[in-house]
Amino acid sequence: MINQLILTGNLGNDPEIFFGSEGDPVTSFSLAFKSGRDKTSWIKCVAFNKTAEICEKYLHQGARIAVVGYLQQSKWKTNEGEPRSSFEMIINTIEFIKTDNRGGDDRNEQHPF
Repeated sequence: MINQLILTGNLGNDPEIFFGSEGDPVTSFSLAFKSGRDKTSWIKCVAFNKTAEICEKYLHQGARIAVVGYLQQSKWKTNEGEPRSSFEMIINTIEFIKTDNRGGDDRNEQHPF
């Protein structure tokens, strides 16, 4: 089964970095993207290791990027025992999109990790 997601959008917040139980860097941020004619949707993006370090160092709220990765579902229970779930995008490749003053694409720089 193929599970590949490709999105272009803008960061909703500065990337937050933390370290996993093995000490590996992990970064997360929200990405706004168009999902219809006039509809904006949001997804949580997660990057690991070198990609996490690059995101934390170079990305900021409002930055325009293209990302390639896959969709992953997380499941948990609330303190009251209610089941919850959400989807997040695990990033494999990120492309920084430089925009001109009119908001159009100028030139792209790709960083596959």
